[in-house]
Amino acid sequence: MKAHEIRELKTDEILRRIEEEESNLVDLRFSHQLKELTNTAKMKTVKKDIARMRTILNERDQAEENKEKEEGENA
Repeated sequence: MKAHEIRELKTDEILRRIEEEESNLVDLRFSHQLKELTNTAKMKTVKKDIARMRTILNERDQAEENKEKEEGENA
């Protein structure tokens, strides 16, 4: 999933997707341990997608904090 696609999602939707991807990652790790996983690169892709989503959530939180800080200084 690309960053611009993630940015189009709402915050609660991103949180739901993170939960789904973390669950998927657990399943992939389990399959890998059982030697059933043929495409191990999928684990890396899922980890990076989770990291992208968390990064965008952090960016939103920082933007919100900065906005609140600016409003507090102007008041």
